[in-house]
Order: sequence, then structure tokens, then C-alpha cells
Amino acid sequence: MFSCWLSRLCRGLSTPTGRVTHLIQGSLSRRLMLSSQRRIPELSSFVARTNTCGELRSSHLGQEVTLCGWIQYRRQNIFLVLRDFHGLVQVVIPQDESAASVKKILCEAPMESVVQVSGTVISRPPGQENPKMPTGEIEIKVKSAQLLNACKKLPFEIKDFVKKTEALRLQYRYLDLRSFQMQYNLRLRSRMVMKMREYLCNLHGFVDIETPTLFKRTPGGAKEFVIPSREPGKFYCLPQSPQQFKQLLMVGGLDRYFQVARCYRDEGSRPDRQPEFTQIDIEMSFVDQIGIRSLIEGLLQYSWPSDKDPVAVPFPSMTFAEALASYGTDKPDTRFGMKIVDISDVFRNTKVGFLQDALSKPQGTVKAICISEGAKYLKRKDIESLRKLAADHFNQEVLPVFPKANRNWNSPVAKSIMEEQRSELIRLMEIQEDGVVLLTAGEHRKACSVLGKLRLECADLLEARGLVLRDPAVFSFLWVVDFPLFLPKEENPGELESAHHPFTAPHPSDIHLLHTEPKQVRSQHYDLVLNGNEIGGGSIRIHDAELQRYILATLLKEDVKLLSHLLQALDFGAPPHGGIALGLDRLICLVTGAPSIRDVIAFPKSFRGHDLMSNAPDSLPPEELKPYHIQVSWPADSEAERAH
Repeated sequence: MFSCWLSRLCRGLSTPTGRVTHLIQGSLSRRLMLSSQRRIPELSSFVARTNTCGELRSSHLGQEVTLCGWIQYRRQNIFLVLRDFHGLVQVVIPQDESAASVKKILCEAPMESVVQVSGTVISRPPGQENPKMPTGEIEIKVKSAQLLNACKKLPFEIKDFVKKTEALRLQYRYLDLRSFQMQYNLRLRSRMVMKMREYLCNLHGFVDIETPTLFKRTPGGAKEFVIPSREPGKFYCLPQSPQQFKQLLMVGGLDRYFQVARCYRDEGSRPDRQPEFTQIDIEMSFVDQIGIRSLIEGLLQYSWPSDKDPVAVPFPSMTFAEALASYGTDKPDTRFGMKIVDISDVFRNTKVGFLQDALSKPQGTVKAICISEGAKYLKRKDIESLRKLAADHFNQEVLPVFPKANRNWNSPVAKSIMEEQRSELIRLMEIQEDGVVLLTAGEHRKACSVLGKLRLECADLLEARGLVLRDPAVFSFLWVVDFPLFLPKEENPGELESAHHPFTAPHPSDIHLLHTEPKQVRSQHYDLVLNGNEIGGGSIRIHDAELQRYILATLLKEDVKLLSHLLQALDFGAPPHGGIALGLDRLICLVTGAPSIRDVIAFPKSFRGHDLMSNAPDSLPPEELKPYHIQVSWPADSEAERAH
């Protein structure tokens, strides 16, 4: 592709002879070849330093260097440690009178002041090497120094081991960014995104295209941020994702689209969500599920950090029904067992009342999980807290059973179960010594959901006692497929809503059910799960205008006028297409092991959606709102405050 472009460029140049064209072509080719082969970035090009603090080694001995950075630490006015983005280096403060001015600068500058030093790389005296520092064999003998900017007293120390509240970190985010961990997280994020661009654009011909941020309301999905316009009563909305635009790009014949896309959702107070977030957004024409999945597996394998264990492909897959039945969730953490087991058949003839009652109903089941070594590591209060969680959040009774434990914790009901079915339960659940069974009965989905939640709670409790169930160094990818196309609305179960979004194509085997039993229709949606977290989701799209119109208008009862542009486009020769979006923030959070996605975003919002550094969102005076034909309706208590 490049050679064709280069040939066209050269043919278009006005040159008297072919020799000049040949020279230009050869020069450009050599330059591009050299740049592609250059693996080590030039970290000190264009700036006032000759080297970074973190790169100096014994191989640099005797070299004259100029370094710029922050004073991290000073000892007895003899040494200081200088820090930049690349690392640390020890600087020897000169003690002789001829260098009194240099000593004054380096000894009087407060911690975290910015300085520039010039000097010679020398070996540390024997026995004073620091094997914990990459630069620990050398130090800098300073000849000159310049204070570039003195630092006032800081609200917290720039050290990773110093505990800071998250609110304080967000208020002074520019200081928090100096920490080693934040530097590592953001630089790893940058490297992974660059590798993703290489893989998609250079290796597989994707086109990187920006899509609009100001759009209109989209039916279904999360709440959108509303932006006023200067036209009375007219508003923009910030897009939840570039979903419609990427489909329209396929109609436009772009074939392969990619974007590092900024997305927006007005989801209110969510502990680990952000109102603005980033997706690796992808769409392809003439593709099926297998094609998309293979692309993403290759993308992650190619961009995976070199300091982590390599990613093994292909990723395993599981249907939504299997995930719910075995793990109680559509995003299972497969790093550990404790799977849900259906033990309904064991209790078909039971005399235990609540089990009899559950099994007499159409969707009634008895489900259980086995906590290996639960009787050894869990306390009685832990078991009670699990039962309370099930009752409070799921309105579901959970019965603990101790089939082989030497503790008399079994309730009368559990004892009667033990008398009836002990051996069969032990065989079916593969219960070992000290195993604890958590048993519940009820409708299939509800019983699975409560045990899925308790499975994760049990893992937390066991790990708090010292067991390792979920190795943080293990990355367990999983595709979840065959989701339902529709779900009943929570507020009105008689009506349907899209399980994901209304542009998802139905499963080819289930299209005949759309007109008769739409609740039974599976979709061509797929989720990518990593260690129990959804990190991506996509689908094959509807490319037939009539089918899209039927689903929107008849089944979902949506106003099709909102999507008239998309429906019209589908009528004008839309190719079959599909895509996916990877949640970049969540992915990087899991790769780095960060406790929150806020730790992998340079300037995140608080969990309430506030920027604690700049105090956004902020109020505007009425005269600035007037051109947008809107006014603020203040709550009564706010009015009283404003009056004072």
C-alpha cells in the first residue's frame, strides 16, 4: 500500500528526470525503514537535558551529563536523589569552597523543587552501591546547578508508601501524577494503545476515524448528558458510544473502522464508574462473530505488556445460560471453582418444607455451592453475614450445611437434610473434609444469582484468611455468547427492552421466534470477560431496514423518527457488519492491578462525578445561560442559601 502511494506521490512531482524521483523514493523508503527499526526512543531529544535520571549506568562512566528533575531526597547535605519520569539517580553535592554557590542551591532548595544539574558520571565508592536502584552503581559529581522552580510545602509527600485519602489525591492530581505507580499506569496505558493502533491500522488495514461528540438523543441504554444549543428548545446529547456512526461508516464503505473513543454516560453516583470514559471502538463489514473474536484475541496478544505472562489464544467461550447456571453471573471469574450445582433431583422426595415448596413450582430448583475448607476458615459470624446478604439483597433463604465437619453448626433443618441425603449430597458436590455447602431453593435465575454473589463473597472471606483463590498474576479471559435479545422491563415486565442495544442482530436460528415468542430469541451479542469483569462487548448488527424498524417500533415501542437517518441508511445498500468496544479504563486497571479505574485515568472524576481539582461542574450566571433559552429552577433550600 505504501509503495503504491509513494509511486503516485513521485509521479505527481514536477521533476526533469527520473533520477530525482528515484533519489526521493529511495531516501523516503530508507528513512521509513530506519524509523520502523528504531526500537529505543530518544528520551532526551529537543530538551535541555542530555540524559534522563533513570538511564545512567556504569557504561556512562566519565561522561559529562546534564539532568533535570525533582529533588526526591537529601541526606546530610552531602547527597541528594534526583527524580524524573524515568527513574532516580544519586547526586553528590560538592563540598569545596569553590563550588559554594552550587552547594547553596542544592542544599537550600526545598524537597520537590525542580533543578538542573550538570556534572560527571562516576562510580560509587566500594560498598556504597545500591542494588535496589537501577542506577545504583553510579552517581553524579556535580559541577553546576540551577534552581528552575522552588517548591512550597506540599499537602502530601510524593512517595507511594505514604497513605493519602483519594479525595486529597484527586484535589491535587497534578502532584499525585508524580508518583511511581501513576507514572507506570499511564505509560503502560500509552504503550498498549500504541500497540493496538499498530495492530489494527498497520497490520490489518483499519482506518482511524473521529466521530462527533455533539449528537442527539438515542433511545434505550444509559442516561445521556444533555447540552443546550442556541436554538430554543433544541439540545445536543453526548454519545454513550459511537454506535450509530460506526454503523454508518460501514454503509459508507469504509470497511474497517477503529477509534480510541471518548464516551459519556450520566449514571450518577457509581463507585467504580466514570461519567466520561474511553473505548477501543471497532467495526467491520462482512464479518461474523468468530472473525471479531479472533481479531480481539490477536489484538490483546499483540498489545499485551512484555512484563506479564503472554496471553494464550483462543479464549474459551461459554453461553450466557451456562455462565448463569454455573457461576450465577454473565461475567464469571473462572480463576477459581466453587461452581453452582443443581441438586434438585436429590430432593425430589424430600420432607423438608421449604424445599418441597420450591420444587412444586414450575421454575423451582434447589441449587448449592461447596466452599472447600469453609468449616476450617470461616467463622460462625461469616456464615450469618452471608445469609443476611442473601436475605437483604435477594429476599432469598440460604441454608448452610456442614456434611463432614466436626462442628455442631447444623440447624434442625440442615440436620434433617443430612439424615435424608448426606451421602448423595457428598457424592454430587464432591465435598471434602471441612467443606461447607450453601444451599438455596427457588426460581432458577434467582437461585443462581444469589449463589453467584455468595461465591464471590466467600472468595473475599477466604482470601482475607490467607488463602489464594484468585491469583492476581493470572489473566483468565472468557467469551460469553448467546445472550437473550430482549429482557422484560423492570418497571413494566409486560414490555420488552433490549438486553444490550436495539441494533443487535437476532441469532439466525431464532429469527422465526421474533413474531411469536420474542422473549426466547437469542442475540448475536458477545461479551469479553477478564477475571470476572466485563472488559468488552459487541455484536453482529441488524443491516436490514425492515427488521430494524420492526424491532424498534413493534417490539420495543420506540419512536423510529429518532433513528430515521439510520433506517434510511440501511435501506441504501448496507453491508452485513459487526463490531465490538473494549473498555480501555477497565482493561488497564486489571492489567496494572490498580484498585480503581481512577488510578489509570490522568484526570478522573470522583465517584459522584465531580472534578475535585477544578470544582467542576460549576454554576453559571443567568446572563450566560440566556443565549441558550434555559434557566435554573433552584430547590427551595438552595434558594434560601443563595438569599443569604
